[in-house]
Amino acid sequence: MATWSNLDTLASYQELTKAARVNLAEVMSGEKGADRVKNYSIPMAEGLVYNYASKQVDDQLLSALAKLAEEAQLSEKFEALYNGEVVNTGEKRLVLHHMTRGQLGQAVEADGVDKRSFYVEQQQRIADFANKVHSGEITNAAGEKFTTVVQIGIGGSDLGPRAMYLALENWAKKNGLFKMEAKFISNVDPDDAAAVLASTDVAHAVFVLVSKSGTTLETLTNESFVKDALKNAGLDPAKHMIAVTSETSPLAKSDDYLAAFYMDDYIGGRFSTTSAVGGAVLSLAFGPDVFAQFLEGAAAEDQLAAKKDVMENPAMLDALIGVYERNVLGYPATAVLPYSQALSRFPAHLQQLDMESNGKSVNRFGEPVNYPTGPVIFGEPGTNGQHSFYQLLHQGTDIVPLQFIGFKNNQMGTDVVIQDSTSQQKLCANVAAQIVAFACGKSDDDRNKNFEGGRPSSIIIGEEVNPKTLGALLAHFENKVMFQGFLWNVNSFDQEGVQLGKVLAKRVLAHETDGALKVYSDLLNI
Repeated sequence: MATWSNLDTLASYQELTKAARVNLAEVMSGEKGADRVKNYSIPMAEGLVYNYASKQVDDQLLSALAKLAEEAQLSEKFEALYNGEVVNTGEKRLVLHHMTRGQLGQAVEADGVDKRSFYVEQQQRIADFANKVHSGEITNAAGEKFTTVVQIGIGGSDLGPRAMYLALENWAKKNGLFKMEAKFISNVDPDDAAAVLASTDVAHAVFVLVSKSGTTLETLTNESFVKDALKNAGLDPAKHMIAVTSETSPLAKSDDYLAAFYMDDYIGGRFSTTSAVGGAVLSLAFGPDVFAQFLEGAAAEDQLAAKKDVMENPAMLDALIGVYERNVLGYPATAVLPYSQALSRFPAHLQQLDMESNGKSVNRFGEPVNYPTGPVIFGEPGTNGQHSFYQLLHQGTDIVPLQFIGFKNNQMGTDVVIQDSTSQQKLCANVAAQIVAFACGKSDDDRNKNFEGGRPSSIIIGEEVNPKTLGALLAHFENKVMFQGFLWNVNSFDQEGVQLGKVLAKRVLAHETDGALKVYSDLLNI
């Protein structure tokens, strides 16, 4: 039986705070640095590698982190989660997103059904629907094929699926697997829906409404926007819309949709990309086989996360190093820097995944914690970020740990040679240079040109972005966030922090305001 304790009560954590600090600039220089890069890495699933040579750790610190993992019972807590214990204490729910892509432990029954079978059934229903759309068995009222899929959702119903679609769009086109263009409407700002609809042939579009409860204000508002556009075009919305929702929501059995696919309360929005939330839009865009490969990559990485040995478990090690940086070294943020245009929206997804999960100031039992928890997450793809915020990362007053992601090959297979190197080589040269520049710095008598170095980073390296590597990458970060939540003893699976603003917004719309809320409402002409 796992014991849930605050981080600062663990003897191994106290030992970690007293461990000697690593001089990163020194250990990453010369042959020492070469040896570290060769030796400080762990294989991930699908050919990915997690390299942490440029982190402020050594063998002594790694040993201390392994002790912390053991005392915090990280493996036992993960095992409890995937075997169906109620780990989401805030909402008193199971946490089953891993089960959308595989069975890690024992069978889990909830709501009177085997949950793995339930998720597989929904995936098969989605696959059958997508295949019928692609074959022309399901068409618009005129008997013509759908050519575009538009997802309507916000938060986890948008960020993850959108990031994954963009990551695989060019790969699918290159490999002849691109079926339908996907677009996304998320913001309640009418300009978002209007812009998407203006660029969409709605007569040949199928719309995916995603709302677990069937009551999400922004999503239902945008659904009305879409229905109006369809009616104005002389079309029946019921022949152009499907729903992804829970079986108990008002959308589940409605005649307003061509079909409804189900999720449940055991999968949080930010962890829902491998459920029907991502499955419907990605299967329509690329075909069910591509989505199945994506799930396969995620499942393979989950298997590694279940290993007890920290040095065989990249997500656990990544989490431990991150907690060391946050709680012992005092670094306030983490930058996610994919050197791949395919992953242009991946940092935005990780921002929600991490900050909504671990942005907590009370523990699992509602008691205040006396230490920092989740860091601020931000990022942009390289090399764009280099020309944006890297100045602060290199020479600013705060040290920000960096998470690089790089691939040896591009997706499209096209390139150009300029000045004796290809664009892909230039991209990879930049990420290699940045890692060493951040770690080692450069001395200069001109203080304005001096780089202190000692700025830690890690890198995940793969061959190319494809469905399997993307699935493994997603699962790595999901599991990292989970392990960090275990260490901080917070509930990573609820998000009460998003609720208060929703409540007040409803008061504003009902004109039930006073004080500052009324004045702001008047200023905004509501």
